[in-house]
Amino acid sequence: MSPIFSAILFALVPHVSAYAVLDQRPAAVAAEQPLITPSPTLQDGVTRTVLLRRDILDDIKGDVKGILSDLGSAVPSYVASGVPNFFQDFPTGKKAQESLGISDEQVDALPTSVLNIPGYGNWTNQGWNLRFHGNVYKQPPTSEQKLNDLSNIFLIDTEIGKLKPDEQVQARNLTASIFVLQQSNENVTFNLKPAPTAGASGEQGGGGAVTPNGGNQEVKLPYPTTTEGDFDAFVQIESDGLADGNRTNNIQRLNVYTQGSNIGNATAYLVPPTGFTIISDIDDILRVTKIYQPKEGLLNSFARPFAQWQNMPDIYANWSRSIPDFHFHYLTTTPEQITRNYMDFIYKTYPGGSFDTRPLNFSDVSATLSIRKFLLDKIFQTYPKRKFILMADTSNSDVMKGYPQMAKDFPGQVQCIFLRNTSATDKGDRFPYDTSGFKELDRSTYMFFNVPDDLKGLDIQNGQCVNTTVPQDVTFSWQGLPFGLSKDSGGEGSRSPIATVWLVVLATGLAALFL
Repeated sequence: MSPIFSAILFALVPHVSAYAVLDQRPAAVAAEQPLITPSPTLQDGVTRTVLLRRDILDDIKGDVKGILSDLGSAVPSYVASGVPNFFQDFPTGKKAQESLGISDEQVDALPTSVLNIPGYGNWTNQGWNLRFHGNVYKQPPTSEQKLNDLSNIFLIDTEIGKLKPDEQVQARNLTASIFVLQQSNENVTFNLKPAPTAGASGEQGGGGAVTPNGGNQEVKLPYPTTTEGDFDAFVQIESDGLADGNRTNNIQRLNVYTQGSNIGNATAYLVPPTGFTIISDIDDILRVTKIYQPKEGLLNSFARPFAQWQNMPDIYANWSRSIPDFHFHYLTTTPEQITRNYMDFIYKTYPGGSFDTRPLNFSDVSATLSIRKFLLDKIFQTYPKRKFILMADTSNSDVMKGYPQMAKDFPGQVQCIFLRNTSATDKGDRFPYDTSGFKELDRSTYMFFNVPDDLKGLDIQNGQCVNTTVPQDVTFSWQGLPFGLSKDSGGEGSRSPIATVWLVVLATGLAALFL
């Protein structure tokens, strides 16, 4: 079986479901997650997974599975579900413990560690409320050989021994962060101190915030950790030298140290009620991931050092310098266990800011598909008077649905929406994207762009969201289909959905014969 044909067919499967639902208006398009894989199993002969968009309807699943079965063992049966799986359903608790083969007594003897995710705080009539969120876990000792075996589960068409030495180290470290033992019913206490610096933007202190004159205090969370070891709570903190949120426009920066853990540290941001916040995706907009190419996407996330996407850091640094008190918030739907690399990359490359990741209680497919909207709603509701700039790319169907919906759900709060058109600039992105959600929005409030320089010179503070030199060929339908196909609002010459699907199948198969 030609690998090229397999790759093309992988990209084709989403089109099947896309056309199957396009005659139903409005189309109900399920969301996609950027970095997700299936649950690792430690049995021999494990089938590795590829990434596909979740758009397969029940009434055509049988046909899709039949097509895939004809391709032989090169294509995992899991592909037929259409779920974008790349770091999905990681083992937790007893399952992880059994995978590693360690006893309860060994677990009890291990020290406790904390993943502390950079939070944000809001001002109310009662004072500052700061969000603390993260995970409590234990890191079991694991041999290099065992980590090598576990790492191979996640790799496509290669194995850890074939990677470069530094890539092998990163793959083992990331694997170790997956196979941790979450600790439930744990009480967590933090120490807060003024933060002198956080992030990289060319500004003193890392941009986006100032160091307050006070804030030293101890904070004990009111609730113990969940079954998955997670904690997430807003807690009212003492002013103790902090500027009141109704008397300052400055974002104040605090270091948050976890008691009893030397790696559970983060920076938090006290954000006043008014001003501008950018909510930015990370994969394929701030860093090169290629989530639409399974093998490359896994290697870029699992083994290779994170690399910035073109000159995007310059754009963010300029905004940090030119827009007063600009709050940077980074939102990735990557599972929280593997987000240390993300946070480390952001703080070394972009202005400092708060973070959101996917908590462990959003672990099954239906939950992971809703997490982005859940997190967006949370921050919009926290700051009802702030204006938001939303940044992402077209390869995430949950973004294509969720971002325009935020403008509808929170009128007047979305200042600009910026979406990198990945299919226009990267021939490896064969996934279509649905722009129908933008039909009712003011065209001056969003822009599809190709390169970071398209964002230069925009006065987003005053609502300039469109670079008029960048073509905006938005059809308010499915775009980016193969062979120049597209689905518009109808019209002469439009084919039935099923006929179009099989035309694409035939064309793809014939093309593969000559490649």
